[in-house]
Amino acid sequence: MSETTIDDTTEDFAQSIADSVESFLIALRAISREATSGQAISLLLLEISQVLLAGARLGAQQDFTPTADYQPDVGPEADLDEMRLRLAELLGNVDTYSFVFDPYVPDVVESQLSDDLTSIASDLENGLRHYRLGDIAEALWWWQFSYVASWGNLAGAALNALLSVVSHDRLDVDNDEEIEQIVAAEAVLDGDPV
Repeated sequence: MSETTIDDTTEDFAQSIADSVESFLIALRAISREATSGQAISLLLLEISQVLLAGARLGAQQDFTPTADYQPDVGPEADLDEMRLRLAELLGNVDTYSFVFDPYVPDVVESQLSDDLTSIASDLENGLRHYRLGDIAEALWWWQFSYVASWGNLAGAALNALLSVVSHDRLDVDNDEEIEQIVAAEAVLDGDPV
């Protein structure tokens, strides 16, 4: 347990973040095991949106400070490679996407949703291990630091990629009947025989 005294408000805040993180991790594992490709996109869009809210709440707080210069050992990291591989298979040809990592230094980066989602999960899970061991200050510091340094940007890029998939699916519809009606209407307006 941390020697740092945590007030009730900070403890409640940490509990809320831990709940969001745990919910995201459970959902991500379940999606990788049980969802179909069609379901996965919508479910991932929802889950990433929700965990980004937790990240934004972390980013809007004062800077949390770690209790020591070095991160305490909280045991081995979760093995997420199997989940990553299942996500890659599930996402198929939409797994690879491009995004601008830093809009102020606009270099386009190519990445895989499966890798980025697994990286986000790894960062969040590390903070959750601190939290479960009672080191609330370290958990909050880690979640906040990793949000700003890594997973916040990855989650934003993944959200944009998934939204793009949904947009293309819903909006890129070839409607031959509608095109024929437009051509006929233009012909009538121009006085051409139909």
